Amino acid sequence: MAAQVELDVVDMRLLRALQEDARLTNRELAGRAGIATSTCSDRLARLRDAGVMCGSAVRIEPSAVGRPLEAMLAVRVHPHRRPLVDPFVQHVLAQPETRHLYHLTGPDDFLIHVTVVDAADLQRLVLDELTARDEVVMVHTHLIFHQWRGGPLLPPGAEG
Repeated sequence: MAAQVELDVVDMRLLRALQEDARLTNRELAGRAGIATSTCSDRLARLRDAGVMCGSAVRIEPSAVGRPLEAMLAVRVHPHRRPLVDPFVQHVLAQPETRHLYHLTGPDDFLIHVTVVDAADLQRLVLDELTARDEVVMVHTHLIFHQWRGGPLLPPGAEG
């Protein structure tokens, strides 16, 4: 986990712009932030080095690659101990259907975001890959009808 980094208004403009469109060129970013392109490059390097920016990824539309059905699977394991949790996490992450995995507090231990071909594929995933495991005691399936993305992630109170 990265330590909190002091960000100024220029840093926040850069972060906002990249979160809205990561394909922007250095020149376009510099223009949006009101700085020189060389300064922009230096600032981006500092943000990466400080751990503020971690990785770059392309979001894929699941239906465009043959996985139009999305679901959230709430999973409860027992016993909830590291010798069982760690292998469970590795197993879930190894499934090509897994998009995100969250370890939770509360009645459910994990929330798994999956993309599948259809209802039969979802049933296979739940029965063959999850409930077939001894430590899994419950899976609640929630189909996703639609999802929305929030705005850019910036520090509390940021107006960048």
